[in-house]
Amino acid sequence: MSDKLLEVRNLRKYFEIKQGLFKKVHVKAVDDVSFEIKRGETLGLVGESGCGKTTLGRCVLQITKPTSGEIFFQGQKLEHKGMKDYRKKMQIVFQDPYASLDPRKTVADIIGEGLDIHKMFKNKVKRRERILELMDLVGLNKKFYNRYPHEFSGGQRQRIGIARAVAVSPEFIVCDEPVSALDVSIQAQVINMLEKLQNEYGLTYLFIAHDLAVVKHISDRIGVLYLGHLVEIAESEELCDNPRHPYTQMLLSAVPIADPDESERRQREKPEGEIPSPINPPSGCPFRTRCKYVTGICSEKFPEFTEVSPGHMVACFHHTTTPYLSVTKPATEGVSHLPQNEISDDDLNNNANDYIADVRGGVSDDRIIDEGGM
Repeated sequence: MSDKLLEVRNLRKYFEIKQGLFKKVHVKAVDDVSFEIKRGETLGLVGESGCGKTTLGRCVLQITKPTSGEIFFQGQKLEHKGMKDYRKKMQIVFQDPYASLDPRKTVADIIGEGLDIHKMFKNKVKRRERILELMDLVGLNKKFYNRYPHEFSGGQRQRIGIARAVAVSPEFIVCDEPVSALDVSIQAQVINMLEKLQNEYGLTYLFIAHDLAVVKHISDRIGVLYLGHLVEIAESEELCDNPRHPYTQMLLSAVPIADPDESERRQREKPEGEIPSPINPPSGCPFRTRCKYVTGICSEKFPEFTEVSPGHMVACFHHTTTPYLSVTKPATEGVSHLPQNEISDDDLNNNANDYIADVRGGVSDDRIIDEGGM
């Protein structure tokens, strides 16, 4: 069996919009993106807001129909129609932990929906046992079984979403910015939980985020997306230590450093020019309007991927002249300097309310909910 679980070839997604009465134009949300993910691997996908990360993830799962391109899962080509059999194998954790949950359904109904659709349990007792097992797995108290989404904090809602995703025992999960709406202390818990689930069940993740510190912590490889184009991809450590694309360097230099002295000494890469529109992107390299290394060839054609070191691919004509920036060591240690935010396996299995209570000064999620504080 091949180690390659997912392969994306020349994926494009253009959205048609109207300009005026008769004119129609296309927003090039994803433009000619290719990559692969190995079984059990986590591929991080980073880029600024609006670069096409979420659209790419939705296209991979065929939630949004691609304009063109091919997607292969376990060697089989995926089509927008006939995806039901693959839904058990491919799931998603959405960015907004509240909007993605049906407010009219209880926790049990939300987590059990996939079990019902795929008719995995005919016996109601076994179905209930499976839901309770999943709640315990993601650190939710069993007494929440019949409660509704509005009664929970953001972190708990995201746990419900994760339990729903793993309920049908998938092999591949798209994590669409699963921690961006949460505060830092809860982010660490959710990241630890995702890693624990991956280790226990051999899950494969496409982890979408804009926080490079979080992405480096959880990812085996990282891809950088700009204006719908994949501009660099490499092993996590390699990309953060030796970024070769100017846009990657800019992203890394923007990551905050906790040490004020180190922050003052660090060279900050500031972009030039205006962010181009995906409706009318620049010719050639999409980053050329903001790049200080731009030359004539950059406007003539899009740079092809070049392997600068084993497994490190970059789409830039000037990757040999862009300097290495020592911005990554302090910048990407954010998650690894969260020992007090990490929770052990036992804590994850027995709910993280004690930990949350410490962070909040003695007020646990249970107490907030029971007192009607939500």
